[in-house]
Amino acid sequence: MPPRGPDARGATGVRPAGTRLSEPVRPKVPPPPQPLLDRTGARSLGRKQDHAAEEARRRSGSGKHDKPKSGAHADNDTRFSRRDIMAALDDEDERTRSLASIRRARERERRQQELQRLRAGGERVVRDVVVPDVITVQELANRMAVRGSELVMALFRMGLKVTLTQTIDADTAQLVVEEFGHRVKRVAEDDVEQGLEGEVDAPEDLLPRPPVVTIMGHVDHGKTSLLDALRQSDVAAKEAGGITQHIGAYQVEMPGGQRITFIDTPGHEAFTALRARGAKVTDIVVLVVAADDGVMPQTVEAINHARAAGVPLIVAINKIDKPGVDPARVRNELLQHEVVVESMGGDTLEVEVSALKRINLDKLAEAIQLQADVMELRANPNRPGAGTVIEAKLDRGRGPVATVLVQRGTLRQGDIVVAGAEWGRVRALVNDKGQPVKEAGPSTPVEVLGLSGVPSAGERLIVVESEARAKEIYEFRQRRLREKQAAALGANRSNVIDMMKQIAAGEQKEVAVVVKADVQGSAEAINATLAKLGTEEVRVRVLHSAVGQITETDVQLAKASNAIIIGFNVRPTTQARAMAQRDGVDIRYYSIIYDVAEDVEKLVKGKLAPIQREKILGYAKILQVFEIKRVGNIAGCRVTEGVVRRGCGVRLLRDGVVIHTGELATLRRFKDDVKEVTNGYECGMSFANYNDIRVGDVIECFETETVAAA
Repeated sequence: MPPRGPDARGATGVRPAGTRLSEPVRPKVPPPPQPLLDRTGARSLGRKQDHAAEEARRRSGSGKHDKPKSGAHADNDTRFSRRDIMAALDDEDERTRSLASIRRARERERRQQELQRLRAGGERVVRDVVVPDVITVQELANRMAVRGSELVMALFRMGLKVTLTQTIDADTAQLVVEEFGHRVKRVAEDDVEQGLEGEVDAPEDLLPRPPVVTIMGHVDHGKTSLLDALRQSDVAAKEAGGITQHIGAYQVEMPGGQRITFIDTPGHEAFTALRARGAKVTDIVVLVVAADDGVMPQTVEAINHARAAGVPLIVAINKIDKPGVDPARVRNELLQHEVVVESMGGDTLEVEVSALKRINLDKLAEAIQLQADVMELRANPNRPGAGTVIEAKLDRGRGPVATVLVQRGTLRQGDIVVAGAEWGRVRALVNDKGQPVKEAGPSTPVEVLGLSGVPSAGERLIVVESEARAKEIYEFRQRRLREKQAAALGANRSNVIDMMKQIAAGEQKEVAVVVKADVQGSAEAINATLAKLGTEEVRVRVLHSAVGQITETDVQLAKASNAIIIGFNVRPTTQARAMAQRDGVDIRYYSIIYDVAEDVEKLVKGKLAPIQREKILGYAKILQVFEIKRVGNIAGCRVTEGVVRRGCGVRLLRDGVVIHTGELATLRRFKDDVKEVTNGYECGMSFANYNDIRVGDVIECFETETVAAA
């Protein structure tokens, strides 16, 4: 009989359906309460339960020997596996940070902590601050690595109301630097130039070099002609009026193989600075004295320059081929200036020469070589080059060009150089024959291309080791140059005639001048000449002096300053010429230094006598050059401005510089001779006794007219 009671029934006392009577009835226990989970949490919990069950089966040894499950148990395992796949596809697990990301975060945190520590004043970096004579507030803040506002506040607490762009002196800067806890290193502003010249050469490094000979003397005594005879060239024919206006440097190889470097200086009294510059860079001075003229003022000045420079003299008595000349007269006149020649028992060499007939030129070369052998001239070529700027100009096609005499070392193409207030990399070297060279040794004159601007004549050109050093020196010298330059500008303008009226009436007390020249030496000479022309009542003031064409800036300066513009062998640009005509600015053109001195002197005195003034008629541009036998070169031109008239004077302009001045030989349109050609028409022109014309040159036509004094 089956048992009765709760053992055979469930919790309700009822046997479940489908059970056998022999099977005991298990009580139905209610499941434990489940926590409320979301979908993600349920899936995670299911995965954990699955893993726990799998681990329990593995430990109990019921792994691979168990029979395959079926029924409800198999469905349960499938459900859990499906949950694992869904979780993997949904990628709900937390991503792991990369090592690089953790490293970046730690670095940011470290920087933030360091910045907070510095701001709090807990740790301060002590620096060595270089303090020059004058420094701006912003620059001082940069050197101390502090904010500019903090430095301004510190100065304000000291009683100084300054801005970031204002400058303070070295003593004030030192107090501020010490207040911020840094170390001060005081330096002078010109310390940047220390060590620029380099060390002194050892005697065993010195090698023989060619002598540098400067030819000096009075104007028109035959200095350039003598140099031409030695060089077998013709330089004097290219000078305006046959008078040397520039310094020329040339190297001549004598028949014996010896090389001699010659420097030709002008003889006009206005070129005192050029002669002094030539005497400073020379080894020997050849004093040229004309036998028919004797000792003249510039001869005495040349003697004084040579004596001040401690340079030996060689007297060349020129023009002995002229009939009736007396060389003994020259020797006696030299005695008055303490120059005793060898024939009169002195130690000064003398040679009687004739540049025109080429008489005794070999004896002059022998005397120069003998004097050079006695002096034992030596230099070290195996070091960076250094020399002196003899002349400088602004070439439109090549840029700034400096004629440099290398005095020691070797100057090479590609070197970084500093010349006065300019710097640059040597782009090209050109010798005195116009040939490009790669390097130039001691006592060699070359033209240097590649400078940032036109250096002042007489400045030292030195090779430096790096571009940074060159820029540092350049900025210092430019700053010092700007401090020295000051130009006062006026408000009223007038032309030269009105200026003379004001001078005569006592209203105008100064004459303002803007000087533009073709080379630096001529500009310096004009400035020196104008400085001597002032009086107690009227003074001459040079507002601006430079090389190159006359530009619109020059015209604006002259207009604002009531000044005249002096163009020495240069011409204005088209825009500058139009502006000058519109604003009434007077531009005067010269090619000889005498005319500049005379006109400005008359302007100062306020009584300008009737003068011959040039009137510009027009301009024509050369489009093509035709070469015709037995006639010469014919320029095919188009008149671009004004009118061209037959018989008028003409100037040939190349890149704004006067190349030739002469007369117009022919003027034709088609095959007919015409009297004039107006603007916009084409014509053919030829110059009298001149054929060096090129395509692109500009022809300036002018006529001379008499202007009465106002």
